[in-house]
Amino acid sequence: MKKTFLIIVSFLLINLSFAQKTEAYKIFNSKGKSVSVDKMLKGLEKYDIVLFGEFHNNPISHWLEYEVGFYLSEKHDVSFGAEMFEADNQTDLSRYLKNEIDKEAFDTLVRLWPNYETDYSQLIFLAKRINADFIATNIPRRYASMVHKGGFESLDTLPDNEKTWIAPLPVEYDPELPGYKKMMSMMMGHSSPNLPKAQAIKDATMAHFILKNYKSGYKFIHYNGAYHSDNYEGIGWYLRLKAPELKVVTISTVTQKDVNKLYDDNVGIADFIIVVDSNMTTSY
Repeated sequence: MKKTFLIIVSFLLINLSFAQKTEAYKIFNSKGKSVSVDKMLKGLEKYDIVLFGEFHNNPISHWLEYEVGFYLSEKHDVSFGAEMFEADNQTDLSRYLKNEIDKEAFDTLVRLWPNYETDYSQLIFLAKRINADFIATNIPRRYASMVHKGGFESLDTLPDNEKTWIAPLPVEYDPELPGYKKMMSMMMGHSSPNLPKAQAIKDATMAHFILKNYKSGYKFIHYNGAYHSDNYEGIGWYLRLKAPELKVVTISTVTQKDVNKLYDDNVGIADFIIVVDSNMTTSY
């Protein structure tokens, strides 16, 4: 009897250990306390703007992006926006949402990311189904490239109609923000000081179009790479600068070998942190 009991206990411990090692993800709050998906979703309701920081190739990020959008759209009026769409494509994106052009035309006219079909199309379909706005918030890539090469001043040469696709000039910029300083330090002196400026013009432009399209009483859900909103910098810094009265909540995505405890480096980087097993498959 004793031998049988020990065998059963050993079997349970082995299976428990295996389950812990193979758990796909967990969610933590900013202080490192584990929370359920439902608790996170309910926690988002008291905010005006949600900045969902993803890993672009992470399937857990993309699944939860849809869940956030669906949950909030069931309970509130919502608008969507995303880094993955550039502002000069807004007209054709809106035409597609209104069924004024078909998918073939949409695929041709809008500069879609290579992983659009697998990772972002479901968000567009959700907006389309509930008749919600979906805002192309990002700066056209060619203009960010101009800043990388020639600083903010290079944008002064743009014609007025093209300046409508970027944040109003001149753009406020704080080179001492830790995120921008870290970007330079990671390059170990091998990059131009314009590199963080190119990041800043993206952050400023996304914040600009979020605020331009924000509607009182609505929830604005914005999808972006985690580095654009981690540590309450990036997009969030510009939102606070321009509209400090709005309540903004951030979500980040990180990977860890062990998802059962939030690593110290990841504590406090966002209001909610999605920890994904580092062995998780990627979409590209």
